[in-house]
Amino acid sequence: MEATGIMRLYFCSFVLLLTGVTSEFIHIPSLLLHGVEGKPLLLSVSTYFPLEEVEIQGTWSRTTPDGTRTTLVTFTKDSSITNMIYRSHLLFKEPDVSLMIRKLTRQDEGDYQLNLNIQFHNKTGKVIKESRTVHVTVDVPVSNPVVWKSPAHAVVEDKANVTLTCSVDKGTRIEYQWLRNNIPVGPSERHYFTKDNSTLLISPVKKGDKGSYRCVVRNPVSQHRYSRPVEVNVYYGPYNLEVNSDQGLRTGEVFTINPGELVFFECQADSNPPNSYMWISKSRNSTQVITEGPRLEVRSYRLAQAEEYLCRAFNNVTQKQDEAQFTLVVASLGTGKEKRTQENSAVSPTIIVVCSLFIIGVMLLLFLRRTCHPKRALETVFMNIYKRPLSEGKRRHRSGHEDATEDFGIYEFVSIPGKMESAQASCRSLARLESVQDMHTTIYDVIQHVPETPNHTLLM
Repeated sequence: MEATGIMRLYFCSFVLLLTGVTSEFIHIPSLLLHGVEGKPLLLSVSTYFPLEEVEIQGTWSRTTPDGTRTTLVTFTKDSSITNMIYRSHLLFKEPDVSLMIRKLTRQDEGDYQLNLNIQFHNKTGKVIKESRTVHVTVDVPVSNPVVWKSPAHAVVEDKANVTLTCSVDKGTRIEYQWLRNNIPVGPSERHYFTKDNSTLLISPVKKGDKGSYRCVVRNPVSQHRYSRPVEVNVYYGPYNLEVNSDQGLRTGEVFTINPGELVFFECQADSNPPNSYMWISKSRNSTQVITEGPRLEVRSYRLAQAEEYLCRAFNNVTQKQDEAQFTLVVASLGTGKEKRTQENSAVSPTIIVVCSLFIIGVMLLLFLRRTCHPKRALETVFMNIYKRPLSEGKRRHRSGHEDATEDFGIYEFVSIPGKMESAQASCRSLARLESVQDMHTTIYDVIQHVPETPNHTLLM
């Protein structure tokens, strides 16, 4: 039996070495436990020795944050003695050396220490001592946070401060975090936090502080909880004042327009609340208010060659203003913007015309080649007249009247009134003789009698 116990002990030690754990006889999964107030908590202990082969003796004790140490349970393999004060509060069952706290209270916080003596049933009588300490915290889950803003109304840039305070109804050991437009806010020259980060002070407030603020809280026994967004409205501006127009030609602060052209100008600036705008005309060291509003309409025929204008933006809340000055020149833009535009836009029509003419020319050549071939046209005409092959009439004459019988026949002369002269009749007209219905036709009988044996007569 003793040899068997020693072998088991060696086996357990070997397994622990293979798993990367030091050769220990007890193991506690976590040495830091976060408990929830009012809930049970188990201080679990695993043993790596056969209980039937050993004798054990141990104690559980607790040391409170103020340094007070109290023995909770004394136990052996077969029995245990629980401190009478904590008998209803603790649960211990031998031979398992784990300890259960039935219902946590804030007073249960502290360091729980397990001291265990192990003696194997062998001749050596050696006692192995094991000790572990578990730190236990007891917390209350965090409730949903609420953000309070002071002052509650909008504030003016550079003239006011804003204080944001995050509060919860329940929770212990709370961690606070602030977000603006879902981006974390950290300390800076104008952003100050209390020690626990529950309060954020912005001093002085700037345009960039405008946005939606949220508070995020958590503790060891609660996940992140978010507050509802709180808007911080900041009055600022005007900034980045600009005058723009979609018409005319702009060079820096000079606008050039064509004579008689109607031009619209827009005055814009970044401001909260929106600015009020005023348009002013400047001439001969005098100024005149033209109109109010962000839009200005100018008719060029009412202007001299050049005139200066000014747009003034004013924020009624911040009491700040800004101005943008520009010069309006009346001149022909034929060599400027319009000319460049016309040159650029003329490229496409020119290309289209050239391509169209080229295509038409190629098609015309192909059509004429097919329909106006002289040989083909004459063949068509004579084939229709004589109803015989043209090759029979194309034999070469040996003299003026030799083989004249071949010329005997009826000839048809066609005249198309008002179209062309007979000497200028094109092959195209000849090819279409059959299709012409309203022609004036004259048939002349050149030879009234054709000899029956023309070859014999001529030889005679």
